[in-house]
Amino acid sequence: MIGTGLIGGSVGLALAARGWEVRGYDTDPARSEAALERGVLSELGDDRDAEIAFVATPSSSVPAVVRALLDDPARRPDLVVSDVSSVKAAVVGAIGHPRFVGGHPMAGSEQVGIDGADPDLFTGALWVLTPTPGTDLGAFSKVRGVVSSLGADVVALGPTDHDRLVAVVSHVPHLVAATLMNAAADGAEQDAVLLRLAAGGFRDMTRVAAGHPGIWPDVCADNAEAITSSLDRLIEDLAEMRDRVRMADRQGVFDVLERASRARRHLPARGARPEQLIEVRVPVSDREGVLAELTTVAGDLGINIYDIEIAHSAEGPRGVLLLVVDADDAGKLRDAVVTRGYHATAQALS
Repeated sequence: MIGTGLIGGSVGLALAARGWEVRGYDTDPARSEAALERGVLSELGDDRDAEIAFVATPSSSVPAVVRALLDDPARRPDLVVSDVSSVKAAVVGAIGHPRFVGGHPMAGSEQVGIDGADPDLFTGALWVLTPTPGTDLGAFSKVRGVVSSLGADVVALGPTDHDRLVAVVSHVPHLVAATLMNAAADGAEQDAVLLRLAAGGFRDMTRVAAGHPGIWPDVCADNAEAITSSLDRLIEDLAEMRDRVRMADRQGVFDVLERASRARRHLPARGARPEQLIEVRVPVSDREGVLAELTTVAGDLGINIYDIEIAHSAEGPRGVLLLVVDADDAGKLRDAVVTRGYHATAQALS
């Protein structure tokens, strides 16, 4: 474990709670000691026999840290490395190693640093993995298995698709919350009672603004294009809402709010586990890119893969990719795979 802030600390606690021996460190010696005291780490230092490593440092430093791990001849040759940064295209592109699997747990807290670390932080949360055509299947399976064991629901997306989508649902909301909070703070300088009037709605909207600001300069720099595009769209929508309000367009205001209310009520519930699982079987050739293509098909459809395995053929460079998904999603995944030229079948787990 390299990096023991909120997310890194939570990963360490969650692993330890499931019987893993977690060795690692933080670049801040004081934080390393705090991680040891809290049980995030069982021992300080670098474990050269580790089978998997998680890098939880700012995204700008992730490529160098990961390359140092994977290029070290003193480490075991099957070492698998993942990260937790919220920007993937720049990080994954800079590393380009088959045993690196980009990751982003979509979980957080308004608490800051190691003091906010929680072993249950990932229970029911989405954890995005971003395989590429060069990703090793064994490495992907290892990371997927470990993060699933922490209670997370795993979705695979391409790195660029991840950044585009996360800009909408994570990066821009954080920037909006910070901007709104600062606007209220500015108003409070003139009217001291303003912040005392802040009720539930305002507190809910600005909760994430209390998070640690240290990661956000890297996020904004690395995902500038997607964030800018999402902000432009939001600014246009706000301008339209301003015009509706200014023109006393009651029906227009109602229509926007009613649509938003309906969409908010239909957000997927967290933590639901299907009672019935189906195995989608896809015969594949042993070629680069098959894993990334098929897992990102599932990710694009919003389908969680509960388990993944490849059954190799003894008769040549072929095998069968086994994808275990919710029964309600199996037909949709099978049809999508077939449209991409594969043959696929679905059957209940025995």
